[in-house]
Formats: sequence, structure tokens, C-alpha cells
Amino acid sequence: MGRNGSRGNISQQEQTKNMIDIHCTSCNAPYPEGGAPFQCDLCGGIFDFRSLPIYRESEENQTHPGIWRYCHQFGLPDTAPIISLGEGMTPLIWTTFFGHQVALKMDFLNPTGSFKDRGSAVLVSFLHDRGIGLAVEDSSGNAGASFAAYAARGGIKARVYVPDSTSGPKIAQMEAYGAQIVRVPGQRSNAADAVRKAAEMGEIYASHAFLPHGIIGYATVAYELWEQLGSMPGTVLCPVGQGNLLLGIGRGFEAIRTAGLISKLPLLVGVQSQVCAPIWEMSTFGKHGSSIVSESETIAEGIRIKKPIRANILLDFINMNDGLILATDDESIVKSYRKLAKLGIFVEPTSAVVHAGLKQIIGDVPEPIVLVLTGSGLKVQLIS
Repeated sequence: MGRNGSRGNISQQEQTKNMIDIHCTSCNAPYPEGGAPFQCDLCGGIFDFRSLPIYRESEENQTHPGIWRYCHQFGLPDTAPIISLGEGMTPLIWTTFFGHQVALKMDFLNPTGSFKDRGSAVLVSFLHDRGIGLAVEDSSGNAGASFAAYAARGGIKARVYVPDSTSGPKIAQMEAYGAQIVRVPGQRSNAADAVRKAAEMGEIYASHAFLPHGIIGYATVAYELWEQLGSMPGTVLCPVGQGNLLLGIGRGFEAIRTAGLISKLPLLVGVQSQVCAPIWEMSTFGKHGSSIVSESETIAEGIRIKKPIRANILLDFINMNDGLILATDDESIVKSYRKLAKLGIFVEPTSAVVHAGLKQIIGDVPEPIVLVLTGSGLKVQLIS
């Protein structure tokens, strides 16, 4: 199906140019050649890429859609199909906030209404290549909807564990794609515990948090910004829950730096909801700060993550590159949500945290400034 539907395989030439090894971050064991384990069977550690790609502008494959222009970066085997719904190459528009010109990366315009599609496309392509027929996932909404859509596209059955507080439209979206929904009472972390139990019983856990494949998909935001701006942005803000989007964007700019095209990374700024801000706590009070984190209700449901899987990895990356982690309250998030809507930009409150965070630092950070808007407002209940 190639470009429009996308069962065309990635050519061996494209992939062997930059193969990337996945290893356990604890014991350095290589990722198994069969199956799709979400963590190391030897030590229980998490998997990650041992080496990162180098951005090669001249090697973009213009015959592939969206993010697949960068398929030589993904580390997928040559047998992997391209499972695509046209994700990536989202618009970049300009507006004025607080007296400064700011660019908005409209990633909520991806096929299922969120940035998660960049990661799901790569992950499901990997799962398809491994012959996986059924996989489970946990999500507060966007990740589950995205996984359900791409699983349907790739002919994989999906089961998604969701907290019972998940927005009705997001659950309806998952069900429309044919996913089986398992509602879990209580906090977001309860859904994560439930899916882990399913994994212990032998289910394939296609975790957007544990598996690293999505991160390499999120790196394409950096490549697109580099091309759309014609230069490196000064500052990039994005919401942080698990933190994989910010980590992926950072690694994307690192790939551009390794290619010798830039001398340093932009200022990377992650924004969390104040009532559930583990990475902000760690950056403010040290790495043991996460032990005091609450999991209180927040209007920014998409980033209500008490124990991010790669918190230490992200924080080390941010500290190494002089980035920032901010936290903002629900009142500020609602004001930002309404401000964006009045400009014709209808995003969910989780996305609006970047505008609220920008207010804290505007005038003190390098320009041009980019806000990454991650989820559509059509997927949540309207806030009056």
C-alpha cells in the first residue's frame, strides 16, 4: 500500500545506514530477537537505545508520508512494514503572547488528535514485524486512542486499560477503533498496575512508557521544527507526563547537533500540573523528591503520572543541557485553555499547560519560542 496506506516495507538500504541497538539500561542485555517484552527478562530493567541516530537531511525519503521521511532514523529492521495514517508534518503557525512572537507546533492535528501518533506508528510497525496479534496498553486517553487506531490499521487486536475518570470522548474513540476497554477504578496508577498484572499473565504489553520505540518517533518533532523554521528554535516547551515527548524532542535536536548542523540544543522546557509534578519535584528538591508527589485530580488529565518510567533519564538529559521543568496550577491552565480557544486553537487542557508555563519565563528565554500543542480539545468535555 505504500504511501497512502502503508504496508510497503522499509528498504534495507534505508535501514542499514543507521541501525540502532536497543539494550537494557541496567544490565546492558540486548533486546531479544523475538517477542516484544516491555522490560528486561534478566533484571527487570527498562530498555532504551544504546546509540542515537545522526540526522541526515540529504537522506530524507520524500516518497514516504509524514514522519516516515525519516525512517532511516528509526532502527526498524528492513522487514518492518510502514503502518501509517499520515502522521507528522503538522503545521507551525505564529501568534503573539505576552508581547512576543511565538510559534505553535500544531501536533494535535495528527490523525487521532494527539502527538502520540508519531510514537504509535513506529511502535505498531515494530509489533507487526514481530508477528504480534494481540497487545495490551494502559492510558488516560490519548495514548490508548492512538494505539487502538494504529493497531487497527496494522491488523492487531488491542485491549486498553483506562482509569474510570478518563474522558468519555476518548473512550468512545478507542472503542470506535475496535479496542476492548477495561475500566479500572481509582487513580491513573491503578490502570498501570492492572495492565502489569495482565503482562505477568503473558499478554504482550505494548507500553508507550516502557518501550523506547515511541521516543524515536517523537524525535521527528525536532526534525520538522528545524526544517519549518529554517534554523534552530531558541526555546521549546511541551507538556510532561511520562516525559517521553520532551526526551524524544531533545534527542532529535541532539541528532541534529551530532550531524554538525547546530552547536547546541535549544532550551528545552517541560511543564507539569502542579498537583502531580514528579519531575518538577525531582528537579527542585533532588531525585528523591518524587517520593512526596501526590496524584491529585487535575484538569490536565493527560499528564497525571505519579511515577514516570524514564524520570531519571529525562532529568539527566535536561540537566546536562541546561533545560527547565516548570509546574503550573489548574486555574492558570484553564485561563490558557480559554486564551488559546479565543485564537481559534482548540486544544485539551493538558496542551494548555505550555502557555501557562510560558507566562512564567517569557522575556528570559531565547527566541524563537515554540509551544508544542499535543492534544485536541474535541476529545474532552468542554470547559465553560
